[in-house]
Amino acid sequence: MTTDLREKLLDLVQSHRVTAVIYVAARLGLAELLRDGPRTVDELASRTHTERDALARLLVALSTVGICSRVGEGRYLLNELGAGLDGAAGRSFKNWIIFEGSMLTRRWDGLLDSIMSGKTASQLQDVDDNFDLMARSPEQVRIFNEAMTDLTRLVTHDLLQAYDFGTITHLMDVGGGSGELMGAVARAHSTMRGTVFDLARCADAANQHFGRLGISDRVDFVAGDFFRAVPAVADAIILKSIIHDWDDERGRIILENCRKALSQNGRLLLVERAMPELPGTDEASRSCAMSDLNMLRGPGGRERTESEYGRLLTESGFRPIAAVRAGRFNLTESRLC
Repeated sequence: MTTDLREKLLDLVQSHRVTAVIYVAARLGLAELLRDGPRTVDELASRTHTERDALARLLVALSTVGICSRVGEGRYLLNELGAGLDGAAGRSFKNWIIFEGSMLTRRWDGLLDSIMSGKTASQLQDVDDNFDLMARSPEQVRIFNEAMTDLTRLVTHDLLQAYDFGTITHLMDVGGGSGELMGAVARAHSTMRGTVFDLARCADAANQHFGRLGISDRVDFVAGDFFRAVPAVADAIILKSIIHDWDDERGRIILENCRKALSQNGRLLLVERAMPELPGTDEASRSCAMSDLNMLRGPGGRERTESEYGRLLTESGFRPIAAVRAGRFNLTESRLC
């Protein structure tokens, strides 16, 4: 199956996210508030009693499916499609939307609670960390790790085509899980040494994977917590889909620990989706906006624009020097300041 077809399949299976954001818009009465013209995010947050930043992220997602449009800085206008959410409209579809949306799975049905409060699903259960909550169920950990392996396979070929890993002597994948990405890079570059650094619960799956690939002699697994420290063993560190899981404060801690683990000539490779500065209605914008809400509801992170990632890297002691596109992801190469 080609990458394009796999991305289409991914979009289809995640289409419940579109239902979720339209459902929440209907429940909040956004169409009624916008029927007479554009309003600012601040106005809408005040009228809907929602957390301002969370609502802003919802409005971005709604704009990618054509419900509303951003007009100027922080102002939104209702589109013709979105008028069907207005309960007073002649051909209102609002009641059906609420009925259909109420049948969603638990995680996304709770999106309304996260928009109202700005809190994640786990925080609403008085648990600070979504990953700590997941860790209580070994089966959920297994499902999550296997799902992340599938998602990594979707971008691995694009990364290998977009960036020359051949100049790296020892690559460490921080938060590398079961080693899917590290295994692919190591197989493509037979002289490279590799390390996957992640929580101990990922060790068995990673080591078994390295054994199957025949690379255990030069690729290993090191257990640890990237919020505490990152081992200084490699001349390059790669972080794929890690920083988007966390808010800016926690993201800086991870990046600063990576900086401490690198020598002056070391490099950091950050692989993340890049939220468009002005998201459109194309599939890539929609996918990124829906992922952003998934981060809000799940671990508490966010999808960021290229400039926002650049700022975060700079604040953490890095100097971005190049960015390349790899499928739906961006790879940003940085050096130490």
